[in-house]
Amino acid sequence: MQLTRRMMIQDGLLVVSAGMIMPAVFSRAVHAARAIGLGGSATTAVASGHALIVVQMAGGNDGLNTVVPYADSLYRQARPTLGIAENEVLLLNDRLGLHPALKALKTLWDNGHMAIVEGVGYPNQSLSHFQAMDIWQTLDLQGRGSQGWLGHYVAGLVDRDGHPFRALDVGTELPLALQSISAPVPVIPSATAYRLYPGAHSAAETRLRAQVLMNLYNSYPQAAPYAALLESTVRDAQASVQQLQQANVTYHPSVTYPPGPFATGLKLLAEVICQGLGLRVGYITLGGFDTHARQQQVQPQLLQTFAEGISALYQDLSNHGKADDVVIMTWSEFGRRVAENASGGTDHGTAAPLFVIGNAVSGGIYGEPPDLGNLDDVGNLKYTTDFRSVYATVLDRWLGAPSETILGGRFTIQGFLPAA
Repeated sequence: MQLTRRMMIQDGLLVVSAGMIMPAVFSRAVHAARAIGLGGSATTAVASGHALIVVQMAGGNDGLNTVVPYADSLYRQARPTLGIAENEVLLLNDRLGLHPALKALKTLWDNGHMAIVEGVGYPNQSLSHFQAMDIWQTLDLQGRGSQGWLGHYVAGLVDRDGHPFRALDVGTELPLALQSISAPVPVIPSATAYRLYPGAHSAAETRLRAQVLMNLYNSYPQAAPYAALLESTVRDAQASVQQLQQANVTYHPSVTYPPGPFATGLKLLAEVICQGLGLRVGYITLGGFDTHARQQQVQPQLLQTFAEGISALYQDLSNHGKADDVVIMTWSEFGRRVAENASGGTDHGTAAPLFVIGNAVSGGIYGEPPDLGNLDDVGNLKYTTDFRSVYATVLDRWLGAPSETILGGRFTIQGFLPAA
């Protein structure tokens, strides 16, 4: 089979625009170069060797049934059906306990490797999933931001080092938190998916497709703007595919990860970290937390999936001597209403706790406990910890990056990570 020039151009444009052949990060290289030329972010992060893994608990996780105020009589009154019994919670202190489905995390708590930040939110919280997620990810309190806070952090890392694994998302769509005008970030559903896509009919067609892509890049004038970037993009693309595939062959997990896509994604992050591919930010999403109904059936399963996956990841990293290098942080776009509804669930709420996990973490409870006797006009909790202060702490004290520059303001540093 031979290609005409018209066919080659059509196929090549499809490759570059839609990422059909190469991982999507490389097809965005020209856009990244253009953004840099237009004054895109050049924030420089300290290459400390530290990695941050962000776990998004999408849908609005019910914080009151995650970190349970079991000793508060108002909790029992608001949740006569959904309330977790005192004899079932995993005790943290004389007022709070973990949901029993989080049993796999209790050892991390007992060993001082898990912090709980209470009452996390922001002023005038949105109860819309999409707007609230945009606010958490871009820091624009109107929900109209375009660049993510993590995207701002990684800007400059990928292009400067020619290393696509400084940041990656395990999934199928790049989260807004990692979007940047100058730093393309790979989205990888699995290690085997990060490769040259095979031809529909034969190995020869696969080679032909790859050659089409190479011809497109080779035909670009060497003296033209960004020619060097285009050349290095092809070279780095080929090298990175080989790098990840080799890592996938040689990496041997030291634990058995639970079944399911969430734990499989965590195993991929462990692989990239343990094989030394330079990860600074890993991102993964566990969805399904929008529990308007059947919360007693749905939330425990999700929390168990989360806890067992994180426990396996931590143990794997520890066994490979990497646990000191990794901090895990969770977030969810909002909590749930204090009172249960008539459908066996809870409606959209506001403030909620989040977890920070790792050997470097100063374990304990941070922020003010939820005050169930001081709710807003619709029965939601009032936030006591600005989510941006959590980000500032992680940036300043773990990633070695200037939080004030990245976040666009100065926020209180929390104590769950020690000062350098």
